[in-house]
Amino acid sequence: MMEQYLEIKAGHPGCLLFYRMGDFYELFFADAVEASAALDITLTKRGKHGGEDIPMCGVPVHAADSYLARLIRKGFKVAVCEQTEDPAEARKRGGKSVVRRAVVRIVTPGTLTEDVLLDARSNNYLAALARVRGSYALAWADISTGEFRVTGLTLADLDGELARLRPHEILLSETLMGELSEQLRDWRGLLAPQMSAMFEAGAGERRLRGLFGVAAVDALGPDQPAMIGAVGAILDYLNDTQKSRLPKLAPPLVETVRGAMIIDAATRRNLELVETLAGQRDGSLIATIDRTVTGPGARALSARLSAPLTDPAIINERLDAVGLFLDNVSLRGRLREQLKRTPDMERALSRLALERGGPRDIAALRDGLGVAGSLRDLLARVSLLPPEIARLSAELGEHQGLIDRLAAALRDDLPMNARDGGFMAPGYDATFDEFRTLRDESRRLIAAMEGRYQGETGLSGLKIKHNNVLGYHIEVKPKDAAVLMAPPHNTSFAHRQTMANAVRFNTADLADLASRIAEAEVRALARELELYAGLVALVLESWDGIMLAARALAELDVAAALADLAEAGRYGRPLVDGSLAFSITGGRHPVVEAALARARSGPFVANDCELAPDQRLWLITGPNMAGKSTFLRQNAVIAIMAQMGSYVPADQAHIGVVDRLFSRVGAADDLARGRSTFMVEMVETATILTQAGERSLVILDEIGRGTATFDGLSIAWAAVEYLHEENRCRGLFATHYHELKALAGRLSSLALHAMKVKEWQGDVIFLHEVGPGSADRSYGVQVARLAGLPAAVLHRAEEVLAKLEAGEQGTTLATLADDLPLFAVIRDAPRRASGPSPVEEAVKAVNPDELSPMAALELVYRLKGLTAG
Repeated sequence: MMEQYLEIKAGHPGCLLFYRMGDFYELFFADAVEASAALDITLTKRGKHGGEDIPMCGVPVHAADSYLARLIRKGFKVAVCEQTEDPAEARKRGGKSVVRRAVVRIVTPGTLTEDVLLDARSNNYLAALARVRGSYALAWADISTGEFRVTGLTLADLDGELARLRPHEILLSETLMGELSEQLRDWRGLLAPQMSAMFEAGAGERRLRGLFGVAAVDALGPDQPAMIGAVGAILDYLNDTQKSRLPKLAPPLVETVRGAMIIDAATRRNLELVETLAGQRDGSLIATIDRTVTGPGARALSARLSAPLTDPAIINERLDAVGLFLDNVSLRGRLREQLKRTPDMERALSRLALERGGPRDIAALRDGLGVAGSLRDLLARVSLLPPEIARLSAELGEHQGLIDRLAAALRDDLPMNARDGGFMAPGYDATFDEFRTLRDESRRLIAAMEGRYQGETGLSGLKIKHNNVLGYHIEVKPKDAAVLMAPPHNTSFAHRQTMANAVRFNTADLADLASRIAEAEVRALARELELYAGLVALVLESWDGIMLAARALAELDVAAALADLAEAGRYGRPLVDGSLAFSITGGRHPVVEAALARARSGPFVANDCELAPDQRLWLITGPNMAGKSTFLRQNAVIAIMAQMGSYVPADQAHIGVVDRLFSRVGAADDLARGRSTFMVEMVETATILTQAGERSLVILDEIGRGTATFDGLSIAWAAVEYLHEENRCRGLFATHYHELKALAGRLSSLALHAMKVKEWQGDVIFLHEVGPGSADRSYGVQVARLAGLPAAVLHRAEEVLAKLEAGEQGTTLATLADDLPLFAVIRDAPRRASGPSPVEEAVKAVNPDELSPMAALELVYRLKGLTAG
């Protein structure tokens, strides 16, 4: 057995080997040590190798999925090795023959299909990055849903695309792994380097042709070798991990990076679109706006949020769909009630294609298609459907024939696995009914035989039982065994086994009946599995139509959910077009507003934002805690929601399509890369200044605050000028450098705005309102008081601040340096004379031991006079 284990293990380096032994998956050697620590299970030993004990641990087969989930979350890959031979067949080859085993699947983070291993509301993407002839492409697939896509891109777009997709595993060549190690540092734990040959365009084209035919290759384009290489790498990896049992995938669909708003990784992180800065879903934008009632709907909503569109026509079709359900409350309610009963057809169909499904998955398709038919009929009664809803209604399709067939085939109470049997409905198949009748009749004969034996022997405690070792046998209590061993019964009852509390026998009649029962059970199960395979083949033949219906249901879920959100949150329909407008009236931040509502902390203070051509760049000043960051973020979030096809938290919104969104809000170290807070800030700012264009929306907060004041102000000053003159984008620039307001006189499209505050009896009240003008104070001392700094520190800070502010008076703005009045007090401060002062000279000349009381008093007066001078 160890020879077999080591041979199989050698063929799967880098994987933990789940080696099937009866009802357990066992792990040995280093695998056992690692797995026992990761799973917190007992490490034992069994046998010896090289004179040393062999470490061993194991998990029950019936509970393996939960252990697999924990291992995958901790970054392990697992090779599942099953028994591929009946132990009885192995015994025929000799007493010491080992049951044949083989790895049937390699479980990796990007190739999961079981519900227990997946998040129903998120996709599980496997991605592949390829470079061919200097061009790059990224392909991604979710084998649990059949989705398969690819795009060409540049290295500058790579981080943003990965942040959008959030893949669970990334394939790339060993060469790229070395070259891009720094750029891919944030994704290091997900990288799975492969041999470079896997990404060759020629090999990829052969795999594509073999699986999808010529049309799929032509769809990628003849001049896209990188795309073909990336797609081929995914197919090759799936072939290896699934052991040639490829999942059913849609032909790869080409996406263009420019078809969606480009949002880089830093911006997604700063805006907390799908998770908070702490890595939690709760508190993110998706958690706040997600009102879908199905897993596929939640996945579709997340995809929309991650890739807002840039085509106004498609965006407005989505908004029309939301508007239908917003205006028709009854229709929305009935649709959502039916959707709540809809199983996840995408994942059920994928499991069946991979031969990992069961009768319940077939029933899920039956029920899901039934809902699709009901919703198609429901929508047909609406007089005028928007184009988006009309298309989805058509895609729901007509599946009544398949539904009827599946309904007739399956019982109501279904097992998880087909091998357990008992799932085919009576009357569906005459041959199976015959075998089942024979099996069930045989069981009744067992009961009759038990009664006859009890009567013949006079032993009312005699029972006919069954176990996996002896099969059917007769069992009596030890005190009654003598009756069966004595004449006349000893000629019929043959002793089999004596135990402490029972004695077991057999008879020729029982052996004959047991044989007939076993044969009936085998034949019944074999026929049932044959019928099951036919049902699987039937649904796979309808794969395209079922997937189309499943995705239509998901999109309907999204449209109805966004309508429900709009009604509950009082959201307005945005006007989205191809202009450069950005006008928001009464805008709110959905996440902050929801948090205030939960805490019952009062209403959210809404604000307007008008980035017109003559004021496309706002310079926003005001104290911390006044709401600058929230105001910045909410406008970016409104743009995203509008372009994903959602109503927005505002009274009115006019959004000229934003092609790229940049957000630099907040500060944090990047210790893994040796970057300080300021370096992170500068790297992100550099990305914005080098990539933003006229259609971009830029959100910048506190640029330059992480370094010396002169340096920081200079950088912020230059950044504002560059955004205005070179990038010419729409933007919001928040700062504490009040000196920057001088730029309003130089830059024609720069508008000054400030957060409103009110001072009352020495305290500051934050109004959370944005108004025209600029702040002349940052109220930092007041904020420090709210934070609980010691009174002595606050008092001293107020003294220093008063002196600094007094020193500003009388300064003039003549040069750029003169435009920085904050530092006038430093510039104009009197320089200290070189050498010791008169006071120091006088003190040095004194010998304290020689001073009389009168002389000491005179010295004090003299020193005081020198100080006054």
